[in-house]
Amino acid sequence: MSKIIALVLIVFLTGCSIGGEKKIKIFSVEKPREKLDYPMPTALQLEQLKWIVITSANAEEVFKKMEEQGLDPVLFGLSDKDFELLAKNFEQIRQKLQETNKRLEEYKKYYEPAKEEKK
Repeated sequence: MSKIIALVLIVFLTGCSIGGEKKIKIFSVEKPREKLDYPMPTALQLEQLKWIVITSANAEEVFKKMEEQGLDPVLFGLSDKDFELLAKNFEQIRQKLQETNKRLEEYKKYYEPAKEEKK
């Protein structure tokens, strides 16, 4: 009797393993990249400044002309070294803006490839 039970148990267990295996197909659906729809930054329209160089030799003349024009002669001074630092700072700002614009162009190329590239 125990041999019959063992035999039925073996047949039952092997029967489950033979026909019970199912294969699963895995596939992925490529989702198209969404458009960024970011406009490229436009160039800044900066106000025009008028630089007046005042030295010890022309200070009185410059102040007199400014008063005649109805301007309040006020000095905001930079040494020649500080003016160089100001120029360097503006150059760094310009480089950073160019880098940011370039990065935005690369993002647009990635997310919105040209039609020739889609082939």
